Amino acid sequence: MSVQKTWTISNVVSLSRIVLVVPAGYSLLTEFPHHRLWSAGFILLAIATDFIDGYLARKLHQVTDIGKIIDPLADKIVVGIFSVCLLVTGDLPLWFVVAVLGRDVLIVLGGVYVKQQKGIVTQSNMTGKVAVNIIALAILLSTLNVESLALLRLILIWLSVLFMVLSMAIYTRRLFIGNNVITKA
Repeated sequence: MSVQKTWTISNVVSLSRIVLVVPAGYSLLTEFPHHRLWSAGFILLAIATDFIDGYLARKLHQVTDIGKIIDPLADKIVVGIFSVCLLVTGDLPLWFVVAVLGRDVLIVLGGVYVKQQKGIVTQSNMTGKVAVNIIALAILLSTLNVESLALLRLILIWLSVLFMVLSMAIYTRRLFIGNNVITKA
């Protein structure tokens, strides 16, 4: 793969999402005035990059196999690390963090298996993208830790569980049965 196909603007934007974990996590875990607001701001920026990278890839005709890997991997890294940070602060329950991390590990392992066995790069499914966005909102509300939003946060946690289960069913079907949303590497 050439450098030009790897280092597209959209792929750099995806990678920047991973970099944003550092200031977001630092802001959450370090006590200083308005630290949770700072952390939430970095999370909102990371959420924005998730939409921007896909838009740029399509608009600039920079959809690449490496981008199909980097974008969802960036989501998994950011959600995983930040879920653990919120577990440490007591703002997310252990069972939820285990569910998020477990799902993501299984998806990555399944993707590696399909790549090795069939030479194809699997694409994210829409249900998985919805799940990640709901998880991101639950993480955002957990970061803000506003009591009046506790019910909404709880609803988002359970809604994300529903979408995680649905997306895992789709990924499992794709792994064992296959379908037409995979591309040659």
